[in-house]
Amino acid sequence: MRRSHPGSFRQQARFLRRQFLQDGDLPSTSVLTEEVITDARATVGDWLDRIFSPVVTLWVFLGQVLDADHSCRAAVARLIAHRVARGLRPCSARTGAYCRARERLPEAFFSEAALRTGRALDDGVNRQWLWKDRRVCVYDGSSVTMPDTPANQAAYPQPVAQKPGLGFPLARLAAVLSLACGAVVGLGIRRYAGQGQSELGILRKLLDVFRPGDVVLADRLMCAWTEMVMLKRRGVGSVCRFTSHRKADFRRGRRRGEGDHVVEWPRPPKPRSIDRDADAALPASLTARECRVRVDRPGFRVRVPIVATTLLSPNAYARDDLAGPYRARWNAELDLRSLKQALQMDVLRCKTPGPVRKGLWAHILAYNLIRTIMAQAAVTHDAEPRSISFTGAVQALEAFQPAIALMGEGRGECREAVYGQIRDAIASHQVADRPDRYEPRRRKRRPKPYDRLMVPRHEAKRQVLKGVREK
Repeated sequence: MRRSHPGSFRQQARFLRRQFLQDGDLPSTSVLTEEVITDARATVGDWLDRIFSPVVTLWVFLGQVLDADHSCRAAVARLIAHRVARGLRPCSARTGAYCRARERLPEAFFSEAALRTGRALDDGVNRQWLWKDRRVCVYDGSSVTMPDTPANQAAYPQPVAQKPGLGFPLARLAAVLSLACGAVVGLGIRRYAGQGQSELGILRKLLDVFRPGDVVLADRLMCAWTEMVMLKRRGVGSVCRFTSHRKADFRRGRRRGEGDHVVEWPRPPKPRSIDRDADAALPASLTARECRVRVDRPGFRVRVPIVATTLLSPNAYARDDLAGPYRARWNAELDLRSLKQALQMDVLRCKTPGPVRKGLWAHILAYNLIRTIMAQAAVTHDAEPRSISFTGAVQALEAFQPAIALMGEGRGECREAVYGQIRDAIASHQVADRPDRYEPRRRKRRPKPYDRLMVPRHEAKRQVLKGVREK
């Protein structure tokens, strides 16, 4: 029984890095380093030196995530084609060995690689992409569904409003995204309902993601006294939409201009999810700034929103300056849409909670790696990553994958030429400049006229069988 050979591991790691343009001289080409792969590999322990090593399994898994088919059979077929093209013995076309290898890998193997990749990309962004030379993070939540199995239902129960047998397990996600490059630098996965499972509860678990000097953008749910205090204590500023349960009275407080003042927010009653010791350590009040931001453009639902922030200086952060980041918060919705639609993460396909979470982390890793290639294309073409189409980048990378896989470790000039062609193709897919675009939130295409399942499937099958017998 042979253990994984160090030379074989290094060769596989270099191959994996080449698949995502991580061996060049440009910025963002040292995001998925061999050190990151080695540290992730260290979470696995001993592994038999067979076809599905940890790195090969990860490569096949990432290919499965990027492929529109998403099936294990197609993923294994791509590995067979690659091995045959390299003159190696093909593996079995059955998916059992691949699924077992994926099952043996710990969740930390995927999460370690995904988060370190995203943070490395965020650390190396062009300074011109920052807001007032500060790192801006966008925080937002979403949800994903998974197959209706007893194991998934036990870990991530369906909403209580749905009848048993008619709903699907639902998991809540909350992500910290870089405004400059779109990378996911923090992620929390929880049940959809329950104490401590809200987006605010997840944020309290992700506070270590933020560093002094950062700015956090969020929606009105984040306009919460406790969380804003916790961020401010870490030297992190926050900008969020004014929540509806607060009333802004610009006649009070310290005036900073028209529709702009600084006030004291008294400490609210202790939240249920905060223990007594943590609550006792909080101050009696929070100094916050409230700004009225006018949005006089057709199609916008909110005309005069109020922004709450802990950035108190009107000289460093004028009221009009805060309007830009507030509107840029919508990029979080677009980034989550890219994950859930372009990478099809909205419906996860595994039947037990462990593989479900691994699949989610694999999506995050693939997403961050695509963002690194988009950052490379932005640097070489003097553009911003936000101006490049994410879907176009996925399509270009997927089209070039066979060509990259067949390139050996030699022929560096040829490899750089192919990399340049990929970056050129990605940079050419610019997002259309549609300032302040607005559309009706309705669909023109009608769904197929299928009846919905209103009873559990086994009961519906019994009814069908009963109807057949009555004939």
